[in-house]
Amino acid sequence: MKQLFVTIITAIATMGFANAQEVKINVDANARCQQIEGWGTSLCWWAHMCGQWENEAAIDQLVDMIIGYDDLNMNIFRYNIGGGDDPSHIDGHMTKGKGKRAEMPGFKDGPDKPYNWNADAGQRKIMLKIKQRRPDAVFEAFSNSAPYWMTISGCSGGNGDGSIDNLRPEYYDAFCEYLLDVCRFYRDQYGITFKTLEPFNESTSSYWNYLGSQEGCHFDVESQIAVLRKLYPMLQKSGLSTVLSASDETSLTATIKVLESYMATPDVIKMLGQFNTHTYSGTNAERARLHSMIEGCKLPFWQSETGPQWDDELKPKGNSSFESNLYLAKKMFADLKIMQPQAWLDWQMVEEGNETWCLFRGNFATGEFKRVKNYYVRMNVTRFIRQGYTIINTDSGNTLAAVSPEGDKVVVVALNLEENSHKANISLNGFGKPGKKAKVYRTSATEDCAELKDAKISSGRIATTLVPMSITTYVIPIK
Repeated sequence: MKQLFVTIITAIATMGFANAQEVKINVDANARCQQIEGWGTSLCWWAHMCGQWENEAAIDQLVDMIIGYDDLNMNIFRYNIGGGDDPSHIDGHMTKGKGKRAEMPGFKDGPDKPYNWNADAGQRKIMLKIKQRRPDAVFEAFSNSAPYWMTISGCSGGNGDGSIDNLRPEYYDAFCEYLLDVCRFYRDQYGITFKTLEPFNESTSSYWNYLGSQEGCHFDVESQIAVLRKLYPMLQKSGLSTVLSASDETSLTATIKVLESYMATPDVIKMLGQFNTHTYSGTNAERARLHSMIEGCKLPFWQSETGPQWDDELKPKGNSSFESNLYLAKKMFADLKIMQPQAWLDWQMVEEGNETWCLFRGNFATGEFKRVKNYYVRMNVTRFIRQGYTIINTDSGNTLAAVSPEGDKVVVVALNLEENSHKANISLNGFGKPGKKAKVYRTSATEDCAELKDAKISSGRIATTLVPMSITTYVIPIK
């Protein structure tokens, strides 16, 4: 039965609206999936830069647009415990690569040096503002690299050969203690308890190189297991309520390989309180496979980082920022419906040089910023499918649906990735009696999550039109 379910879900997710005279969207109250814990983003690197702005009002405005219940409604944030690079590398290879933002400060400059808790003031300021304004905020701590002085290459960008581990085995204990010391500091000084601690980031990848463009550290799966076996008992004795998460691989292919190794090592699975993956690449078959594996492990599950990179199943036809944003929403739908994570997170909130890999385009020097189309595309989902809502299956990969905890509201989000309008018929099955009208919100080439005229509900159905290249949200009351 489970395999049949996975097969059906995979088939559904590959369906689209192309060449359809009328799109039929069936929403079934009985096809309930995961409950949403939240939406969110990494704080690395944008918060490191934006938190240093002199204009406090601009920082507050940016934070409010991200966490506001009627804005992006984000409540999950990943704090990067920077390793810190060799001081002689500052304003060097990372600045020339991903920019000054990628030079994340560390808290300790050597094995015998004291902690500098004044480091990383920008990222800390953003995190504290989020904590103050959003009582339900969830924080995860994660590491891209150990401090440079713990590495083989002496550089937090990676080893000379990116396919070889860069953390010296004799520093495994020191690296684990470093992570735990930072977690304890934030608990004791600021009252922030990280829900999870992730010691790795895309670690089986081979693109973390000496003098590279950002912090990164290769760990073979065997090395990951060795670090987890060191970190877990230390965490148990630390007094922290934080649990371990892993392994944040960049692709679903890599994620499945790592999880297979974890599952073949039963003591490792028992150490984990959560499993994370990125979805920069991955097929729907891999999403279905990973869902089945996670169910077997019975672990909480996050899609903890992604962006506009594609496999053929999701690849946009054009190159515009807006089209890329819409296709990223399609990837989001596939992740949520097939893999079924409880949380879905973006990578960057603010970029300087593009409007594709971000939700805001800003100037890190002046503190100026503006919302870009991806902000409104994301808002069409996260503002209306709120924390605690349950994802419900639909029979199209271009739709996402959810029901409120009280059962008094159903949200249906529909994409049209074609250049032509499509008639659509939304059918509600098993929800009780819908109200007479649904609220409608749309983002298109000319609209930014704009509220439209209410849609009429007749006999449990909504007859509507999906305009070209758009994302439309229907908020349906249920009596």
